[in-house]
Amino acid sequence: MKPAFKTPSWVLAALDERRCQDLMRHTVTLDSPQVPHTHINGRPYTAFCSNDYLGLANHPALIRAMQQSADEYGVGGGASHLVAGHLAPHQRLEEALADWLGYERVLLFSTGYMANLGVISALANKQRPVIQDKLNHASLIDGAQLAQAPMRRYLHANPLSAKKLMMKSEQSGLLVTDGVFSMDGDIAPLSELSALASQHDWTFMVDDAHGLGCLGKEGRGSLALSDLGMTQVPLLMGTFGKAFGTSGAFVATTHDFADYLTQFARPYVYTTSMSPAMAGASLAALQLISSQEGSDRRAKLAEHIDYFRQRMSDLPVELMASNTAIQPVVIGESSATLDVSEQLKALGVWCTAIRPPTVPNGKARLRITLSAGHSKQDLVLLCDALEQVLTAK
Repeated sequence: MKPAFKTPSWVLAALDERRCQDLMRHTVTLDSPQVPHTHINGRPYTAFCSNDYLGLANHPALIRAMQQSADEYGVGGGASHLVAGHLAPHQRLEEALADWLGYERVLLFSTGYMANLGVISALANKQRPVIQDKLNHASLIDGAQLAQAPMRRYLHANPLSAKKLMMKSEQSGLLVTDGVFSMDGDIAPLSELSALASQHDWTFMVDDAHGLGCLGKEGRGSLALSDLGMTQVPLLMGTFGKAFGTSGAFVATTHDFADYLTQFARPYVYTTSMSPAMAGASLAALQLISSQEGSDRRAKLAEHIDYFRQRMSDLPVELMASNTAIQPVVIGESSATLDVSEQLKALGVWCTAIRPPTVPNGKARLRITLSAGHSKQDLVLLCDALEQVLTAK
């Protein structure tokens, strides 16, 4: 009989440390579609922690489009885009996205994380630096690390801080920011940053995963709020796993950058393409987002945001300066945040506690996300539950 595998002591020590700090993470299994009224572990909850901002993840039109695309083109991409995995649904989706956003080209990626890794690792290197916001998503940070590029992080949403770092750099490189910050919900000062990049001959990149679909005319995202386009932001990353309600990601860019990334972005070159069925569903999502129904859903989401912030303003809690679907309620310590999350669950509200290292120490929070899929009654339930828990003696 072979001896049992012995887990290395350093693995056990790291896990013990996480447990002692109330930082252990666990997978939760939903027993229903991705909808506000879900079932988890056999119990019903109203969920407020999904990124399905427009409530499209279970939309009948997307389901039909995915079925029809699967019927015609199958389920698997079968190969990378550059071998034999670029099917007609992929091409239609790329062209529709480029037309919608006003960019010359779009490249599809399997995930937003891979898109950011691919773009930054291809465009940065040991001599070509990256300057990015201190609160940028982990994938943007990891892309610069993968490139082994000199990386400096400016004070959050502070163009003056970014300029100081630029002035210290001997060579121009990439200036990178989230459009909407995933943990705080605020919007980057894109006009100021784009002007800064242009002035100092840096290439400006925006990750608008949490803005596209939700903000701006026809849902074109945070760039549309500032009337920016390809000239000012030649690299725009977006995902389908948030407001689009599907999965995958894309980079909208110029012809030259698209050609360059096709040669040198390893996560693009060496990855099987997304399912053509998923591409069909994502195209249906784009059509909804840019339609009157999309406008109506954004209006409903805006009403939810206004109501939530008005109700929270009277409570003894730190509410962050966000006018987006992401409405963080900062509790502070991890243990206290876990306790609040559990009390909300007892009242039928599911909202996961977000703790370090995802957020800074002492800034653990409930990352409440609102959706057009929620009803007004859902918002009343959430606010009543928060009031009861946060004002309890």
